[in-house]
Amino acid sequence: MYKMVVKLLENKKIAILGFGKEGKSSYNFIRRHLGDVFLTIIDKNNILESNDVLKDDGNVEVIYGDDYLEHLEGFDIILKSPGISFKDIDITNIRNSIYSQIEFILEVARKNIIGITGTKGKSTTSSLIYSVLKDQGRDVYLLGNIGNPIFDDIDSFTDDTILVIEMSSHQLEFVKTSPHVGIILNLYEDHLDHAGSLKHYHENKMNMFKYQTNDDIALYSGDNSYLNKYISKGCYKAKMYPVVKDSLDGKIILKDNKGYFNDEMLYDGSEERILLGEHNLLNIMFVMFVAKLYELDLRIAADSINRFKSLEHRLEFVGEFDGIKYYNDTIATIPNATINGIKAIADVDTLIFGGMDRGIDYSDLVEFLRMSSIKNLICMPDTGSKIGKILTDDNIDKNIMFVETLDDAVEIASQITEKGKSCLLSPAASSYNCFKNFEEKGKYYKEKIYTLYENK
Repeated sequence: MYKMVVKLLENKKIAILGFGKEGKSSYNFIRRHLGDVFLTIIDKNNILESNDVLKDDGNVEVIYGDDYLEHLEGFDIILKSPGISFKDIDITNIRNSIYSQIEFILEVARKNIIGITGTKGKSTTSSLIYSVLKDQGRDVYLLGNIGNPIFDDIDSFTDDTILVIEMSSHQLEFVKTSPHVGIILNLYEDHLDHAGSLKHYHENKMNMFKYQTNDDIALYSGDNSYLNKYISKGCYKAKMYPVVKDSLDGKIILKDNKGYFNDEMLYDGSEERILLGEHNLLNIMFVMFVAKLYELDLRIAADSINRFKSLEHRLEFVGEFDGIKYYNDTIATIPNATINGIKAIADVDTLIFGGMDRGIDYSDLVEFLRMSSIKNLICMPDTGSKIGKILTDDNIDKNIMFVETLDDAVEIASQITEKGKSCLLSPAASSYNCFKNFEEKGKYYKEKIYTLYENK
């Protein structure tokens, strides 16, 4: 499989844009298979200072600085790292040269690929699909936004390898091919700081289906209004399978905690499982339909799902300390995710929330918190402070506190949360105003909890 990618790169003038995890992977792949072909590496930072390999490479040019995105013309292929945004930049002259590792694997092996995207739930769903396939002996890799860069493992792929690839909106933005099995779990407001507009963000996601053919499979949430708006246009060619709740109109139905396809029960949601929440149960319906597509034993697949533990920072149970249960859900960077998390845990007494303001509509969260049974709301900058002020002005019967740091939030939560109930960190916003990313925020939260109780 890798030989076909090598052929696409041969005799091309190549630039690697961004030298993070994927950029380094692309560099290593090219050096492994194309020898000393001349490469240009373009990054905002001076990567030569910390990379001895590049210093010793006589066939590489490094361009860096604040104006690094002004040096992209003249290349046949620009291997772009997903996190680099072209917002407010005219890419008319280079659009056809922009590629990623995902685009190359789609070009040569789309029939082997199960692609998963969505505003929320894609990492858990991708991991579940990988697990049920792996547990039944399939040759499968977990790649993309959650796993290793594709070029790290590509030398081991065969014609029978199944590639489960989580695809972010950034990774889907410039694709020209769609996978054989495409999954869009949901669409909400998010990543407006990168995409520039809600329309552009959603259109990037819909590229999952855009280039599919009549022989392909498209799974999507039939209850999501944004998705239904696109699907109703009727411009997608694949076999469309909506996953819906409590409806006889859908083909994959979740009803009374059980999942069905054409009256065949795929999954019994009343069985004990580790993953919390109805939103995860809906995601499981996607997984079980994939299990059916790949002719797996559905009973074994259900057992794999029921044993599956939540991923780090995704409704992660941190522990019970002094009678208080702590949960870490820093992946919840939009209001809907926070609402789902609160519903899943059910006994949340204290909510810690707030983060960078990206212009997302918070009216649904405000109303949900107003009507919820949560007693303590610990509001952090920037969005938490704004929501807290709205609720304070409404004189609602809740204990609303404003803090500046996560340290203060955890300290206060330990003092006011009722014993036997839960404290949930679920920002409903990105973490970039105070932390590098949601992972850093989640790890800091857990460390603060451990330290707090070690010292008591």
